[in-house]
Formats: sequence, C-alpha cells, structure tokens
Amino acid sequence: MIPLISIIVPCFNQAQFLDECLQSVMNQNLKEWECIIVNDGSHDHTEAVAKIWTKKDARFKYVYKENGGLSSARNEGIKNAVGEFILPLDADDKISNNYAYNALQVFEHDLSVKLIYCNAEKFGAHQGLWDLRPFTLSELAIDNMIFCSAIYKKREWELIGGYDEKLIHGLEDWEFWISLLKNGGKVIKLEEIGFFYRVKENSMILNLNNNTAIKKSQFDYISVKHADFFVVHKGSFFTLENRIKQLERDHYKNVTNKKKAFKIFLKVFFGVDYFKD
Repeated sequence: MIPLISIIVPCFNQAQFLDECLQSVMNQNLKEWECIIVNDGSHDHTEAVAKIWTKKDARFKYVYKENGGLSSARNEGIKNAVGEFILPLDADDKISNNYAYNALQVFEHDLSVKLIYCNAEKFGAHQGLWDLRPFTLSELAIDNMIFCSAIYKKREWELIGGYDEKLIHGLEDWEFWISLLKNGGKVIKLEEIGFFYRVKENSMILNLNNNTAIKKSQFDYISVKHADFFVVHKGSFFTLENRIKQLERDHYKNVTNKKKAFKIFLKVFFGVDYFKD
C-alpha cells in the first residue's frame, strides 16, 4: 500500500511524549499513511520508543541523524518520505483521527489549494482553544498564525528547497509559510479541531522570546531573505519612514493641544498660568 501522506515526527529528547504523539497517528481514519520518526541526536530513550512502534506497525519508520535542529530533522524526514502530501508533527503534539483524511478530501476536490490547517486546542501547562487569527498574506507579514502541522504537497517543499536550516532558534515555520505562499496559493482552514498543541513551561518559542538578541537576529534574517514579500505587504523603507514622520507630527500636535487645553483649564478654574510658552 503506497501512502498518500507522510507524517514527519522529529524528536530531540522528547521520548516521554513520543508514545502519545504516535498513538494519535495510529488512530488515523485514513489508512494510507506512513510516519517517519526522525531522531535528531537525542540523548534520551527516543530510539527505544520509536523502535517499539516500528515493530508494532510497518507504516512507522525510524531515521537517526546527528543533531542539527528542527529544520534539519524535518528536511531529513521529508527526504525519506514517499507520500504525495506532508504533515509535520512535533513529537510532543497530537492530531485528531480525522485531520489527515478530511484535509486530503479537500485537496482532492480543489486543485488550487496549497495549504490546509485547522482549528487547534492547547493542552499541558495551559488548556483551551487556540485563538488563531484569520489568515491573510498581510497578517502573515506581521506574524505567524499557522502552526507547524499544516498539510502541503511534497513537491511544494522541493520547490522551496525545504525548511531553512539556518533558523536553528525558531521561526522556521513562519519562514516556510512565507516561502510557500508569498507567490500565491489557496489556504484552507478546516473548522474542526484537528491539532493539539502541548504547552510546556520550557520550550523553543519561550526561549526565543526571552532572548531579545537572538530573536532580533532571526527576524532580521527573515526580513532580508523575504524583503520582496515584506515590501509588498508592509511597504518600502521609504514608506515606513514617511509613516514614522507622520506619526511624530501627529503625536506632537496631540501633545501640544493637550497642553493648551490644560492651560485653559487652569486659567479658567484656578486663575493661574502654570505653563509658560
């Protein structure tokens, strides 16, 4: 049976969560899948857990590589994938049993679709629905609203050149979606809750947010790499400079007007001139 979709599960020292993740893959209503577990140089028992699943079901496959980061691990898994479609899934997250099936139904009936994701729910340290902003390219130019486990065709990954392995500290998903979508393509968000994101007290995104210097370097790198995209949706440096100047002028006017109003208030009610021009 040739798989229609390849589910790529990178794992770096996340063995304690791997069983739960892989069970969600096993529970898929769709049968034509493969799951490639990529051990990214883990120091824990990731290999032992993974090999239990490869013995349980031949659709699970195991790949070991030296540690190179999340982008590198995803790329390694996708290189080994035979499915037409790709679903990245981090080792500490889960998917619903009908997510892959429902997404492939949409792809089958609408050839213009380039990317499919869904509603999501958080679990772990924090729980509840994940309030994802609606997708537009303009919003994508500000921040990412599509989680890593969206579904796309492998040939799109090939055209892009894979996940950028220079982004070892995070933002690799955002950069990949920009590469995938900036030149067009339909994006569909399924109404179902098909993805479950584990919130932990310590994670890559939290570490990135807590390190201003690294975060700035990652944003600067993406800004330069996709300058064409940001200029189209956010304006050129000339446009931004003019906006800043206008804001400064407006702000000065507001401050000046408030000062005048306060002077009149003091003069009328207290009979004093507190400020001097």
